[in-house]
Amino acid sequence: MWVKSGLLPLLFSYLLALVLTIMPIPSVLEPWRPDWVSLVLLYWLIAIPHRVGFGTVLVMGLLTDILMGSTFGIYAIALVVMAYPALRHFQRIRNYSLTQQLIIVAVLILMKRVIVYELEHVLNDAVFNLPYLYPVLSSAIIWPWLFLILRRYRRRYLIR
Repeated sequence: MWVKSGLLPLLFSYLLALVLTIMPIPSVLEPWRPDWVSLVLLYWLIAIPHRVGFGTVLVMGLLTDILMGSTFGIYAIALVVMAYPALRHFQRIRNYSLTQQLIIVAVLILMKRVIVYELEHVLNDAVFNLPYLYPVLSSAIIWPWLFLILRRYRRRYLIR
């Protein structure tokens, strides 16, 4: 039942995004780690907005808060704010070329990262460093490939 409805493959993609977020990588590449949770959520928000909404985004944000050890709710708030324009304009974004989508994804992830930084700064006196914004660039670069992989995955497992 879960596989037929596409729920299990959808949950697996969320789990994989969370694992990639905390998976160890060489310290030289750590500042460049793409924002996997945001990328996967943005894809599903654009592809199947009738199944993935603010509830999913909120749960993924809270799980990210737990995994990252941040103040509870920071990532959840930032992801919900990031998701709003994607959900509001999903039909328009869906019809853009991959290059145009790449720019939109970069702006949305930049917005999310700025919100997370501001909340961390206010609550925990976080200090800004330029490498904090590197994931915006790496996420934008990865978006076309991730889009194509997840589209094939969605079609393969009939996620609708």
